Amino acid sequence: MKKILCAALALAAAAGLAHAKLPPLSEEAKAAAAAAKDKQAWIDKVMAYKLCLAQDRVAAFYFRQHAAAPKPAVAVPACADPGPYVAQLAAAKEVGIADSKPSPEAGARQPPPIKK
Repeated sequence: MKKILCAALALAAAAGLAHAKLPPLSEEAKAAAAAAKDKQAWIDKVMAYKLCLAQDRVAAFYFRQHAAAPKPAVAVPACADPGPYVAQLAAAKEVGIADSKPSPEAGARQPPPIKK
């Protein structure tokens, strides 16, 4: 009985330590997590594209084998290729007035200066 009680107390103490508050993530860790999330989203798009292509091949094979089978009248959208992976730029820490204006490097057009 004492062994069970000691084991239960040890588990309760370990559970209390497990609920301790972790320190906040650094900016580098946040950027790495955002990059990993972005990369995973692209991988999911590629997998959906490959699945779409496979489904098209299976449907084409089925309709070749069963020529008498009526084809469904449902319009199916074409498979969309996500293209190569392009990493997103990390967001700036703080957005100020200068950061909210479009930059010429990004391809945005600057309005001409106003003449008085």
